Amino acid sequence: MNSTTTTIADSGATSYYRFKPFNVGRVIIWTLFAAMLIVAPMVFRSSLALTMLSQIGYLIIICLSYNILLGQGGMLSFGHAVYTGLGSFIAIHAMNMATKGTFNIPLVLIPLVGGLAGAFFAILLGFVTTKKSGTTFAMITLGIGELVASMALMFPEFFGGEGGITTDRVYGTAFFGISFGPAIQVYYLIAVYCFVCTAAMFAFTGTPLGRILNAVRDNPERVEFIGYNTQRVRYFAFIIAGFFAGIGGGLATINFEIVTGADSLSVIRSGGYLLFTFLGGATFFFGPIIGAVLLVLASVLLSELSMAWLLYLGLVFLFMVMYAPGGIASLIMMNLRLAKYGKLRPLWGSYLALGGTALVGVLGAACMIEMTYHLQLNAALGSELKFLGATLNAKGFSSWFGAIFVMVTGFALFELCRRQFLRQWSTIQEEIEHEIKRGEAL
Repeated sequence: MNSTTTTIADSGATSYYRFKPFNVGRVIIWTLFAAMLIVAPMVFRSSLALTMLSQIGYLIIICLSYNILLGQGGMLSFGHAVYTGLGSFIAIHAMNMATKGTFNIPLVLIPLVGGLAGAFFAILLGFVTTKKSGTTFAMITLGIGELVASMALMFPEFFGGEGGITTDRVYGTAFFGISFGPAIQVYYLIAVYCFVCTAAMFAFTGTPLGRILNAVRDNPERVEFIGYNTQRVRYFAFIIAGFFAGIGGGLATINFEIVTGADSLSVIRSGGYLLFTFLGGATFFFGPIIGAVLLVLASVLLSELSMAWLLYLGLVFLFMVMYAPGGIASLIMMNLRLAKYGKLRPLWGSYLALGGTALVGVLGAACMIEMTYHLQLNAALGSELKFLGATLNAKGFSSWFGAIFVMVTGFALFELCRRQFLRQWSTIQEEIEHEIKRGEAL
């Protein structure tokens, strides 16, 4: 009787622990992600759009790899471009060696060469870097980033000097008839790596190492108390982040066929990864994906619209830190929570009022910024300039008065709408909490 009971219990336990519910929502999301990667070049057909899509593909990998440090491990790094850039340089040297016939490797594996290079340098530099955490860690990464960037001009044989190193991605025999000469073929190569690397980094978040990395971020003292070496956890995560950063660097090399040391290894590039990962939302896995899209849109489109695009970017970052420190992803999740409880519809009017008044204020401020830049940089072209279809006189009183009036009016109305919105938001949150407590009681 006892043996039979034990057998039944063991059988029940085994079947229980082996059972995993089928997550339909997750399958739908990943299917949509793959479909978007496949369909995107069919919808956006121009050469500029294809170039931007390719950049978004490998920047998603780079920003997600950076988020392993920042979002999952709480490690603020100012030198992530070191591992992306060094991965690019090793990848481009491998491509040139393959072109000469001294190193036989197909193009589809070049990103893995960049990834292994990124992991190697992360092993080499990360052991010292991860000895400390917090502000000390950030300063060490900044110092290493500056050190490696300065070496780009000291060793022109490897880094190519100021002109960088060029290559030709069309070499050897075609891969199943694909030469990777056309940009569309390069895009789909990037898209495949983007999907696989994104899935791999998402899987990493559920591993024991990924979970303990979150614990190290939240409470390192308690992690030490239960017997884990926090430095070792940070070190392993640093190596994994370096590997995926190197893959992104290798894909960038294939896409552009040139790598420059001053640009690829600079602290400015690392700051860009930090800025847009934060804007997208470092506390959510999909946040860096949003950040990668914003990075390309800002660097390609916004930079073409205005010479003051960095100023606009800095202002956006400032307001996001003040009003939405969780990034765009946090705003999305908060509204999904409202939709779940049926509270989103009453806020549509408030959202439209906030967006409309903010847009008016921003337009007024943008006119002032553009006129200031015109006076400083393009004064020789005259006092008039075109901005959003309107003609502004940078030296005229009416243009300045109108811009100031529009800005003040817009922001004043925005403040009134914001106060009304906060009262409405508080009431809705109280209603949601009341529904949650009532559900728990039942």
